[in-house]
Amino acid sequence: MQVTPSEITTERLRLRQWTPGDYGPFAAINADPRVMEFFPSVLTRQQSDAMADRCSALIRENGWGPWVAELKDSRQFIGLVGLQRPRVDLPFSPCVEVLWRLAFDHWGKGYASEAAKAAIGFGFQSLGLTEIVSFTALCNSRSRAVMERLGMQASGSFEHPALPDGHPLKTHCLYRLGPHPFPI
Repeated sequence: MQVTPSEITTERLRLRQWTPGDYGPFAAINADPRVMEFFPSVLTRQQSDAMADRCSALIRENGWGPWVAELKDSRQFIGLVGLQRPRVDLPFSPCVEVLWRLAFDHWGKGYASEAAKAAIGFGFQSLGLTEIVSFTALCNSRSRAVMERLGMQASGSFEHPALPDGHPLKTHCLYRLGPHPFPI
């Protein structure tokens, strides 16, 4: 389903389309080993820019996707939060996932939960989704805590097909959420 390109605001945050000025701060996030601890590796500037291009294209084409997350008052870029269809075929595909990646300095302030809740509400209300998933490496307790704060339910584990056998992040946990009883 395609909708008009959307911007979402919360009490403290704005989720919006990408601009050229977002690429540098996003590259810094993707080069930070603390942020990228549960990803296969940090990203080069070229890889980060390509990812930002894909995010921007998804929003332009569909009206939704992985939005830029910024502080509403200062307009400071803090990361990305949004919805997307995973690019790899997963055991539970097709699906729409909620995802987030925030600069380390903005962890622990409730921004990921606040923005993800708004993205989920958009998915259920505006897109008419019947389920939204999220997944992460089994050992990523911080992201799992966000999923649980969002009311998502653990739904088992799976081996991520994009990672080679024996990789320490290969085993992922899956969380699911339907439109009810999600408080919108």
